[in-house]
Amino acid sequence: MSVTKKTKRLTWMTGIILALLVVLMIPAPYYLYQPGDVEPLAPVITVENGHKSEKGNFYLTTVSTIKTSHLYYLIYGWFAPNTQIRKEKSVSGNLTEDEYDFLLKHMMTTSQQNAVTAGLRMAGEVVPVQNKGIFVTNVLPASTAKGKIAVGDIITEIDGKPMKKSEEVIAYLTAKRAGDQVDIVFYHEGNRKQMTFGLSVINDQGKVGLGIQPEDEYVIYPPRQVKIDTREIGGPSAGLMFSLEILNQMVPEDLTKGYQIAGTGTIDQDGNVGQIGGIRDKIVAAHEGKVDIFFCPADVQPSDDNTKDIMDEAKKRNYKIKIVPVRNIKDALDYLNTLPPKT
Repeated sequence: MSVTKKTKRLTWMTGIILALLVVLMIPAPYYLYQPGDVEPLAPVITVENGHKSEKGNFYLTTVSTIKTSHLYYLIYGWFAPNTQIRKEKSVSGNLTEDEYDFLLKHMMTTSQQNAVTAGLRMAGEVVPVQNKGIFVTNVLPASTAKGKIAVGDIITEIDGKPMKKSEEVIAYLTAKRAGDQVDIVFYHEGNRKQMTFGLSVINDQGKVGLGIQPEDEYVIYPPRQVKIDTREIGGPSAGLMFSLEILNQMVPEDLTKGYQIAGTGTIDQDGNVGQIGGIRDKIVAAHEGKVDIFFCPADVQPSDDNTKDIMDEAKKRNYKIKIVPVRNIKDALDYLNTLPPKT
């Protein structure tokens, strides 16, 4: 009888352990967000005929993103310091994991192109840009193009009219009505396709469209080669700091003046700085990296909150980093030009 009781107890405990293991291996639809690192940019950016003689450093800042592929990651997130748990849908929306990863890489590529253009232009060089069409960054679930046009496809014509910029597509479709048909030429993985789609109401305000999110697809022709090696980093938020490092390798003076300078912000071809996500995590990363100065996107529109958020986080944590909001690369350059050398 004693053996029987031990056997039952062992069987019961084994069952519980197996059940726990199964639960722990079930994918959990969340992402963990944590402060990442500060990455020096001189080692990863090389401008042809430029120089790397700075006494300080420009850094990009990262946010560590962990997909909770198993429940134990989620449990870790509950207890880890400086960790936010976000639902998968709030991060990637209606994109699949592959689409989301692909889009992050595309955003990094675009960020680099914009940074090269803005940095070289700020140094006085001419950078021709050729628009090639409209890059599809998302296809809404209600779109009639869902399953036919995919993230990463390039639209080049609508109803026989060449389309080079996203604003041209928006303007053309805005004049249409729900139920109208449009003939679209697009490229999928390099292959030309042509299909007809119906337009529908795509938001609560009654806007009519195809139900895609467009972005300009273009090629730049810089007068000198700029190599940027960012390895596994994705997203658009390093644009501002890329452009400053590129500029620093071209001008005769050292823009860093001996300071450790980090920052974040998207950048467009004209050097305008845009809002980014995860800025509270980035000031934590900058503090851990012993940064002196941090450039952040200025709050320009009523919905902008980067400056408010980073100032609030720095105040709560009693950080001594000098935070400098900027609207464009020129604002950052003006600040650096008035900065006394670090002693």
